Amino acid sequence: MQFAPYIFFLAVMAALTLAACRSTAPVTRETVSYYGVQTGLLDNDLAQVHVTLSGTKSSEQVACYAECAAEQCTLIRGFGFASRARARVGHEAKRLSADAAYTISRSLPQGVKTIDAEVVEDACARDNIQMV
Repeated sequence: MQFAPYIFFLAVMAALTLAACRSTAPVTRETVSYYGVQTGLLDNDLAQVHVTLSGTKSSEQVACYAECAAEQCTLIRGFGFASRARARVGHEAKRLSADAAYTISRSLPQGVKTIDAEVVEDACARDNIQMV
C-alpha cells in the first residue's frame, strides 16, 4: 500500500490528460479527393512520383499520398524498398501536389528516410490513401 498515493496520482493525471484531448467543438472536415498518380522511371533505380489532392491543407498528407504511390511503384517493379531522394510540395487553388523522387532497391538502402514497401502498403490501405 506504500505505492497507493502514486497510483492514485497517476490515475488522476491520466484522466485529466484524456479529458484534455476531447474536443468540445464539432469537427467539420472536408473530404479528401485524390486526383491520380503519375509515376515514371528516371533511371533503373530512380522513380519519380507526382500526386495531387484536395480537401486538406496538410503538406504531410500530400507527402503520405506520394509515399503510398512510391511504394506501389516500387512493388510493381519488383523491388522491396525505397528511399526518398527529394520531394517538393506545391499549392494551386485548393489543391496540393507533390513531386518526389525515390531510389528503389531490392535490399534495404542507406539513408534517413527508407521505406519498406510492404509495410507502407498496409498503412496506406488502412488509412484509405489511394495508390497507383
